[in-house]
Amino acid sequence: MRRFRPLAAPRGGLLSALAAALLLCLLGVPPAHATDAPPAHAADAPSACALRGTTGWTDEGHDTDRSVFQSSRGTIDVGMIFVDFPDAPATESPATDAAQITPGAEWLWNASYGKTWLAISQHRQWVRMPRASTDYGFARGLTHETHEAYIKDAVAAADRSVDFSRYDMLYVVATRNAAAISFTPTYVYEPGTAGVVADGKRLKWAVTFGQDMWHWGPKLVGHETAHTFGLPDLYAFDAGADAHRFVGGWDVMGLIGGAASQYFAWHSWKLGWTDDSQVVCRASAGSDTVRLTAVEYGSGTKMAVIRTGPTTAYVVESRRGVQADTGACSTGALVYRVDTSVHTGYGPIRVMDAKPTATPAAGCRPLDDAPYWVGESFTDPAAGVRIEVLGADGYGETVRITKS
Repeated sequence: MRRFRPLAAPRGGLLSALAAALLLCLLGVPPAHATDAPPAHAADAPSACALRGTTGWTDEGHDTDRSVFQSSRGTIDVGMIFVDFPDAPATESPATDAAQITPGAEWLWNASYGKTWLAISQHRQWVRMPRASTDYGFARGLTHETHEAYIKDAVAAADRSVDFSRYDMLYVVATRNAAAISFTPTYVYEPGTAGVVADGKRLKWAVTFGQDMWHWGPKLVGHETAHTFGLPDLYAFDAGADAHRFVGGWDVMGLIGGAASQYFAWHSWKLGWTDDSQVVCRASAGSDTVRLTAVEYGSGTKMAVIRTGPTTAYVVESRRGVQADTGACSTGALVYRVDTSVHTGYGPIRVMDAKPTATPAAGCRPLDDAPYWVGESFTDPAAGVRIEVLGADGYGETVRITKS
């Protein structure tokens, strides 16, 4: 079986050495007072705020099922193949399509504080699918079985020139000429089924890129790949008046092209990018004053959590207009409610709007101005929760959290 040498991103010792040097430049280094560990008097262990998931699928629970979802840390070997169709032959170079996607590896590396690297091997030749693009049923509501059949056809078409046993996951890129492959869904293997097997290996995770990659660009990689880590969708499946009414553009799992698309601190904690030592938990009655360092930086205390029930909590984190959030419309202390019993697409995280009656600035959306500023506070009397913003500087906020 003839195979060709794929193009791969740098990795291993050289990558680590370069990354260690570059990451400080990329992420910045807050002053010493902004990187202090959580105060020793924090009332509860972080584990007391690690909510249990209850939906059985992608949700906000801390106990991600690693028999279903892949590890979100370390190097992930990704095979990228390019497909065209009898009714939509490719006329562009595979490199043109890859350029829309591969920068997403660096975006994810930065957003994960250097904890996750996608080593993407590009097999730069078009392989012909056996059926017309219009036969694959791409539409919202695409079933798992239909999606799996598409991946099986792509793998079979490429198998003569690709050793799939080398890869942890697969990216299937459709030619830009295939208008029928309209969007980009993520595939996660369903345990107990035959799945997709090639070169002696079951391919458990895949992303099939469609026409929307030309709109969303590299951040689409951060969104779809994170589904294979177990993160849910934060936009509304029932779009209504605004599909982004739950979190706006504050996390790439919501509005991919949002003004401030860094992952929530809750997500970074769930994925192991933020340590327990960077979390202040208030599960019992009491109060804590917490110095938060903005989530765009890797160091310091990343969030304060007030647990309010078996599956619910309020979180406060700091946001600044740097790194993945360079385009942020507002900065400050961002407050949101987490409910691990709520299914993907139905609002498992909801941002609390500090300025619900304000008109967003030009180019900004509702919730883009949601953060709380110094002197402002959030209260939920029914839950006995109060969050006050006491101070701020260029690197974060000081807040007081109270549970009564």
